[in-house]
Amino acid sequence: MNLKDKLSTLPLGPGIYMMKDSKGTIIYVGKAKKLKNRVNQYFVGAHDYKTTKLVALIVDFDYIVTRTEKEALILEINLIKQHRPRFNIMFMDDKSYPYLKLTQEKYPRLKVVRDLKKDKKATYFGPYPDATAAHQMRNLLNDLYPLRKCEVLPKKVCLYYHIGQCLGPCQYEVKPDVYPTMVTEITGALRGNSKVLQQKLLAQMTEATEKQLYEKAAEYRDYLKFLNYVKDPQNVTKDDQRDTDAFAYYEDKGYIAIQGLFLRQGKILDRQFVLQELHQEAQEAFVEFILQYYSERPKPSLLLLPYGVDLSWINEIEELKIHQPQKGQQKSLMNIVMANAKQHLEQNFEVMSRKQHDHEEALVQLASLLKLDDVERIELYDNSHISGAYASGACVVYEHGLPYKKDYRLYDVHSGADDLKNMEEVIYRRYYRLLKEKGRLPSLILVDGGLNQVNIVKKTLTSMGVEVSVAGLQKNDKHSTAELLNEDGETIDLRETRALFFLLTRMQDEVHRFVISHHQKRRTKGQVASILDNVEGLGPVRRKTLMKAYKNVALMKEASLEDLEKVLPKAVAQALYNVLKEEAVV
Repeated sequence: MNLKDKLSTLPLGPGIYMMKDSKGTIIYVGKAKKLKNRVNQYFVGAHDYKTTKLVALIVDFDYIVTRTEKEALILEINLIKQHRPRFNIMFMDDKSYPYLKLTQEKYPRLKVVRDLKKDKKATYFGPYPDATAAHQMRNLLNDLYPLRKCEVLPKKVCLYYHIGQCLGPCQYEVKPDVYPTMVTEITGALRGNSKVLQQKLLAQMTEATEKQLYEKAAEYRDYLKFLNYVKDPQNVTKDDQRDTDAFAYYEDKGYIAIQGLFLRQGKILDRQFVLQELHQEAQEAFVEFILQYYSERPKPSLLLLPYGVDLSWINEIEELKIHQPQKGQQKSLMNIVMANAKQHLEQNFEVMSRKQHDHEEALVQLASLLKLDDVERIELYDNSHISGAYASGACVVYEHGLPYKKDYRLYDVHSGADDLKNMEEVIYRRYYRLLKEKGRLPSLILVDGGLNQVNIVKKTLTSMGVEVSVAGLQKNDKHSTAELLNEDGETIDLRETRALFFLLTRMQDEVHRFVISHHQKRRTKGQVASILDNVEGLGPVRRKTLMKAYKNVALMKEASLEDLEKVLPKAVAQALYNVLKEEAVV
């Protein structure tokens, strides 16, 4: 059935539509109250530049009829997450903010989490500005309050009990009021009332100083500094201490800027900013952002949105307490958020446009040199090892010339110093998984190497029935990106293509950095394990505690026996001390 016939048979009811290009790739997903009317609009009349660009690529479309508009919206969001269409606004970035999770178990635990599938038997605090802040707060509270640490209660007390960081409820009875008191104080501190926490820290610091435990005293001093940083006195809403999120948007030149501020206890804890190209109405895009955002995050006590935004879709799907202020302190806050959205768009637009132009120019050059229709999605591969040890492989992904870190992958490979076999293994494992899960294939594969590397990748793909173009990146004697190698073994000098040269150099550096960092982590972990394996009584829990106190073997070797006994039982500390000394002699 041709496109015209298909358009004429569309139903009038609600549903979603999926626009496809010549390769069958979904490039846009939309929803409609009346499918027939909405989809036909794309193919009649004049459009702005961005919509014209989309329509020019549409070769086919599919649709799914739904019972209600609500079902259509939910399906649209899920399909956007699944397929990541080129022309859809995909607001969910790779950054997931850390939260602290305090469980409501009989013996509660405090954890740093990013997976925010909300647990009704837990209380969440945050988000925190970064992972370091979240971990520091957790460490501080675990130092002062002996909460349970084990996921599953053991039959007898572990090392945390012996170092005073657990009450040992697995073996000893704990008075019924102890944990509720701790939870009350911790909850108060995490909600901004840190007076009790500060008093405890000052008392601990004084006690450590009196006992001449100066390192411990310094640690408490640092905790106090950190606490002051987290509870920065800049109050935005003095009277409202609820967890509040405020979002607004600004539209200009075919782009939308969305600004969000997270307020906890009346203080700005963090912000969210996105800038995206528009292919739909700005308000519709803003509502989709809100729905995407809170589908994977805990909901605040109050969400502030601009006056005039249609809340019907949001209220249908998410249980959010929303206010659209028109006056007072909350209106002043919304003005700040809206002004920030406008300011950030104006600041970012010129820079973004310049970068986008460079990327587009580079990708046009790359497609032309390799005689490809498009190079929208590129995967790069590299391997690393030292004399065959800890051999590692890596895949990094670029979309529209920008790194897409969510799809980066690392591999422990098993052919030692044989780079070709290692590459073959990585490609097989990667595409076996993609085929099995019906994942998205790239437009182009780039390998760090010459013709042999290109050929082994092509051979592996062909054996799996995968058709993807492959090219190689070769370096000169100064170890700088110099040539592009096509599938026929022809080399292409990159010096005359400035934009492409710099893009490929960044890509090659990125995949090299990614695989080397993984290789080094494996090597370091292996070296530490080889030493610690020889220490009797040093199990997983004690190793974890030891590595928390001493980040590497070098620091362990510098520690005295007395230092080691502070984190390990005397017999185990002595055994470790002996092994470290033997290692130092060797």
